[in-house]
Amino acid sequence: MSSISGQDWFSKPGLKRIFALLNADGGEARVVGGAVRNALMGMPVGDIDIATTLPPQDVVERAKEAGIKAVPTGIDHGTVTLVVDGEGYEVTTLRRDVETDGRHAQVAFGTDWQEDAERRDLTINALYADASGAVIDLIGGMPDIEARMVRFIGDADRRIAEDYLRVLRFFRFFAHYGSGRPDADGLRASARAKDKISTLSAERVWSELKKLLAAEDPSRALLWMRQSGVLAQVLPETEKWGIDSIHGLVAAEQALGWTPDPIMRLAAIVPTDLERVIAMASRLRMSNSEAKRLKQWASAPVIDLAMADAAFDRLLYRQGVDGIKMRLKLALAAARADVSAGEAMQKIARYSTLLSRAEKFQRPEFPISGADVIASGIAPGPKVGEILGVLEEKWIDVNFSLDRAALTARLQDIVKNQA
Repeated sequence: MSSISGQDWFSKPGLKRIFALLNADGGEARVVGGAVRNALMGMPVGDIDIATTLPPQDVVERAKEAGIKAVPTGIDHGTVTLVVDGEGYEVTTLRRDVETDGRHAQVAFGTDWQEDAERRDLTINALYADASGAVIDLIGGMPDIEARMVRFIGDADRRIAEDYLRVLRFFRFFAHYGSGRPDADGLRASARAKDKISTLSAERVWSELKKLLAAEDPSRALLWMRQSGVLAQVLPETEKWGIDSIHGLVAAEQALGWTPDPIMRLAAIVPTDLERVIAMASRLRMSNSEAKRLKQWASAPVIDLAMADAAFDRLLYRQGVDGIKMRLKLALAAARADVSAGEAMQKIARYSTLLSRAEKFQRPEFPISGADVIASGIAPGPKVGEILGVLEEKWIDVNFSLDRAALTARLQDIVKNQA
């Protein structure tokens, strides 16, 4: 029998305290899901989720008596978060589905571990570990862990019909944990259910896509999403654009030490059309910061490699650094992927130089303000902004070399001419 008892995270005093609390007086608790899966696959363990036979109210009462903070994060669905030594552990009562509509499930609490395992989505996510660290496999997940096979539990169509988000979860877990080709039954079932994704909230869809795009190499998952029609369903922007550039981007990330960036990877597979990018960000209910990054990228100009450094600095000031950096990284990745093209090495070198310059760029501060214009005798109003704009453009055109005194003198000249 496999065991994870020797792993550091499993030896945490907080986890041992929770086991002791929930296993006493007829209760039983086991670590379940991602922590067990990742431990067995030699990957970092993040959140530690615990399943228990105790009803949620009993979990709360036991925690209270033991002086452990209990937060009812999802108590209607059986989940209570216990906070020990500053770390949260989600504790969820064993469940069975009473009714599902493809988006939400009505559940009943129980004590049957087999029933709890069978209601989960994928075999690699339904493994348990008891207080001794022994791994308990009730649905044949261990062979799939060893083969890096992402497979639905039981009938794939039925699992998906319980929650259509599982279509995207199938590909997301394949991106992170799968090897070779995806499970054929899961792939066919996902293709059949792709239209149902439209019934899900945009926030849930984007959350899954973002997690998929954060995988070390999401290219194979994206390929099979395209083959099955799922990608066109969730990202129609990719349909006539393609995902081929992902390979080069991932290679550049790994070679140059770039942190995988889901937003930049998304930018790599959609057209640089500002209107479509804005519509996509709105449709997927992206955060303001995510939407802003995509807008900055889509509105940034194509970089002229012959541009002088001073002109490039002016562009960075006017346009902003972030969108241009994303443009340069994608262009550099594409150039690295196409080294057979003529002048490829020169392009790679120049893109690298410009990217380095952009990363070091510190936006200079315009030396005068609207208050200075008003103090010179211009009445508050639109004219103040117009004059500031004229002065700032002149300051940019001479590579930010005019100091406050020089700009003040020019301001006085403008005011005289206004009189």
